[in-house]
Amino acid sequence: MLRFALVGCGRIAKRHADLLSSDVPGASLAAVCDIVPERARAFGEKYGVPYYTDMHEMMRGTEIDVVSVLTPSGSHPQNVVDLAPYGKHIVVEKPMALRLDDADRMIAACDKAGVKLFVVKQNRFNLPVVKLREALTEGRFGKLILGTIRVRWCRDQSYYDQDAWRGTWEHDGGVLTNQASHHVDLLEWMMGDVVSVTAKSLTAMVDIETEDTAVVMLKFANGALGLIEATTAVRPKDLEGSITILGSGGSVEIGGFAVNQLKHWNFVEPREGDETVQEHYSVNPPNVYGFGHKAYYEDVVRAIQTSTAHLVDGLAGRRSLELINAIYESIETGQEVYLRYSPRHSRLGKVTA
Repeated sequence: MLRFALVGCGRIAKRHADLLSSDVPGASLAAVCDIVPERARAFGEKYGVPYYTDMHEMMRGTEIDVVSVLTPSGSHPQNVVDLAPYGKHIVVEKPMALRLDDADRMIAACDKAGVKLFVVKQNRFNLPVVKLREALTEGRFGKLILGTIRVRWCRDQSYYDQDAWRGTWEHDGGVLTNQASHHVDLLEWMMGDVVSVTAKSLTAMVDIETEDTAVVMLKFANGALGLIEATTAVRPKDLEGSITILGSGGSVEIGGFAVNQLKHWNFVEPREGDETVQEHYSVNPPNVYGFGHKAYYEDVVRAIQTSTAHLVDGLAGRRSLELINAIYESIETGQEVYLRYSPRHSRLGKVTA
């Protein structure tokens, strides 16, 4: 039984705590920590575990095997670097960092300490996404032509007012870094390496530093094109979180509000079972987090217990972060930005006056 501890008891922490306390075979919740005493106490009392306001005190005072870092995005790098020397494996929520050099520091610190670094990308484990990836690896799409993601969600001013770090360049980023980062990861995972990006953004509906709406055009190394449409300016409620892959051999669209509904599954060369795929590989989650966290944590447990690779390690997390930084570079410069590069104009992760 692997004992997990949580660092950060904010909005997403409830999802992690619910799963680890009762729903993930081989895992248990051992302790929680938050610098806000009321949050730490509330979580500790709810889940019946010790609670702390200092993560170092928690690491020294409780038997722990894995730490899940669920703090604001801008705090992830230092949290991970400080935790790595304790020799416990680390799970970090998306995005793993905001700056590429911080991601490199995190990977290096975990490598030096001999611990695994897992980056939360739970949508890779959604049932329809798993089926889409299977079709890709089997070559059913033929020549890839176009990949599209759409994130049309609602986040009003009250969401950003919950915490001072939300919607800031230094600690959060905008819709591309936060809400759409899972979908950006999926697009790159399905379509392959990105050659260049061209992007535009605006802040349409809320008072924040960063963007709430963005559109991006991508060129992939395999010759295909890509489109990203991401916004939290939908009103009055979440509308869609989707991915579409088009190739010479077929087309698939996964929709719903959490990449959960297999809407179209069409191939030039049909196979036995295609007619029932939509029925068997669609799910109806209660919220935008979907059901992927459970499968994600099950894979973390498997990777640790069997000393094998995990689907999303630090290098995989860094890959999508590099793409997101390139998108912000294009937004700032108004130019097409080629990967691989070093950010110069992107404000992501930087202190603002």
